[in-house]
Amino acid sequence: MFNIELLKENDISSVQKLIEKTVKISFPPYYPDISIKYVIESLNYEGIKKRAEFTHFYVVKNNDKIIGCGAIGPYCDSKTESSLFNIFVDPDYQHQGIGTLIMNTLENDEYYIRANRIEIPASMLAIPFYKKFGYKHKNNELIYEDGHFKLEKFNNNKKGKLN
Repeated sequence: MFNIELLKENDISSVQKLIEKTVKISFPPYYPDISIKYVIESLNYEGIKKRAEFTHFYVVKNNDKIIGCGAIGPYCDSKTESSLFNIFVDPDYQHQGIGTLIMNTLENDEYYIRANRIEIPASMLAIPFYKKFGYKHKNNELIYEDGHFKLEKFNNNKKGKLN
């Protein structure tokens, strides 16, 4: 079955390939080529490594093959707000519960637990998925910045506190 664990440095190249494959297959109906190119370039090896330095970056593996990823970390260095990042599932494995596995993991992470509010910079095609988890448009407005729609969720069931 599928295994989820924190990213290791030797996983970064595979995560980069997963993101590139997913974006090239899933984004063309929704985004222009320049936006697709930007996502791929910004989530290169160094971009993923940098993101993993300030987040808890998880990978989903099917045996040793990375088939999904997602990260959670502080929102703008806040101790009371967090953000979800880089949630991707290999198109060959979509609709098999991997996205739900990633979301459940992120929503049980200490960055989620400590947060009053969680924000997601979401691609257009991911909005219906995130809405299933209770995320709504930020301030109930359709806010589009930097190629993403801003979604948020308030954590009314905080389980703990991160010092």
